[in-house]
Amino acid sequence: MDVLSSRLLLRPSDPGRSRHFYAHTLGLAVYREFGPEDQPGVVFFLGQGFLEVSGRSDAPAAAERLSIWLQVRDLRREEERLRQEGVTVLREARLEPWGLIEMWIADPDGHHIVLVEVPPGHPLRRDPR
Repeated sequence: MDVLSSRLLLRPSDPGRSRHFYAHTLGLAVYREFGPEDQPGVVFFLGQGFLEVSGRSDAPAAAERLSIWLQVRDLRREEERLRQEGVTVLREARLEPWGLIEMWIADPDGHHIVLVEVPPGHPLRRDPR
């Protein structure tokens, strides 16, 4: 299999609420929109991947099975901003044994989002050349 691109697909219970959350609360940039103007599907940039929020589902959220991993520059700043926005924090920001600072939040449907900061000196920051 030769994978050229990838994205996570979300079929939210309230598409408008989820589009607003990803576009405005998290501030993700839009890659493209498609479908009807009143209920568009939206694909957001996620660093080197994509998140498509489209369609609708009334099935129970698979919050424990689907996670989104997002690296941010300043996790403490994001934590403060997201708390002010009323975002559900599942786990406080903390330094993990593997050296990353992580915080877990939930989107409006309960899907887990892991926000990650790579601290200075961590192997992911070193230039491999």
